[in-house]
Amino acid sequence: MTNYDAIVLGAGGAGLMCAAVAGQRGRRVLVIDHAPEPGRKIVISGGGRCNFTNRDTAPDRYLSANPHFARSALGRYAPQDFIDLVERHGIAWHEKTLGQLFCDGSARQIVRLLLDECDAGGVTLRLGETIRDVNHADGRFTVATDAGDYQGSALVIATGGPSIPKLGATGLAYDLARRFGLKVVEPRPALVPLTLPPAEALFRELAGVAAPVVARCGTAAFAEAALFTHRGLSGPAILQASSYWRHGQPVAIDFLPDQEAGWLVAAKRTQPRASLRKLLGGMMPDRLAATLAEQLGAGDRLADTRDTVLGEWEARLRGWTFRPNGSEGFAKAEVTVGGVATDGLSQRDLSARHLPGLHVIGEAVDVTGWLGGYNFQWAWASGYAAAQAL
Repeated sequence: MTNYDAIVLGAGGAGLMCAAVAGQRGRRVLVIDHAPEPGRKIVISGGGRCNFTNRDTAPDRYLSANPHFARSALGRYAPQDFIDLVERHGIAWHEKTLGQLFCDGSARQIVRLLLDECDAGGVTLRLGETIRDVNHADGRFTVATDAGDYQGSALVIATGGPSIPKLGATGLAYDLARRFGLKVVEPRPALVPLTLPPAEALFRELAGVAAPVVARCGTAAFAEAALFTHRGLSGPAILQASSYWRHGQPVAIDFLPDQEAGWLVAAKRTQPRASLRKLLGGMMPDRLAATLAEQLGAGDRLADTRDTVLGEWEARLRGWTFRPNGSEGFAKAEVTVGGVATDGLSQRDLSARHLPGLHVIGEAVDVTGWLGGYNFQWAWASGYAAAQAL
């Protein structure tokens, strides 16, 4: 049986980052993953260019039962730290909107970076091995796979959540956490398209239409694009809101994010012969404008409508309520909300409070970031934090 200082389960972003840092600290590290290649989620992320971090990273951009839990790790490994690493590896990058950073080339460059960092730390990778069992006895962890058994003084669970199962995602992290006495916050799909019921079929017929909006769910609000699909709602604003959405909750859409209050009554004074559809058509795609005007029962001329009614129309357009009947599930979810409960983990190094040597990092933990590179930054930061204690 081969012995290591630390065994990392999962060759995704968090696992590889943790292994690389620990290896370069002189630890003998093994990474095990059942997938035949590392970093599969990284490869498909950001349209193949990997939105590898966000300049605006802050603890309030993350969902967790403990909203302060991520603060320590994020504070000790900042976006600039990963940017510096990217630049040391000669990877060209660019900034898009809202602080989002992407590779100029391929997301595979980030995977290569992590593998090169692991090589520099002498890390051993065992890919394509299925984990059969994990146990702890006499201060050591034993991992049995279909290719052999391994022992380590420390075990790092970095197998992620169940989002995107076609890439091999599973709930293994939760099973192991429960086995070792950690609680699990109910996992649910996040950053996922929402589906609409048959009563909203008219909006599903707008499939392919997108518009800038403000999407609200509870107290959360996101000003980005919304996209109508053949099943419901998607686009960045909806994906963001979906992380906060629970079954039965409404999602409110402001279709007029750039208009001042009272604009419709003012338009009646200056363009009395204009129709609502015409006015909306200057602010959004015509198909959407026509649908909204039809749903409001708008006539041909604003002059024929009372100011109070115009005010009611404006209110509807600023808070159009949709009641999703579900989401497209883990199959389409970019990440998972929920996971291994933070109350059993150290904020500093993500170790289990009651079991020395056990760490849980990345998406497996009940810490979920906004869309736009925040989840990768959590992967890097949590992996780095755990590695300091190995």
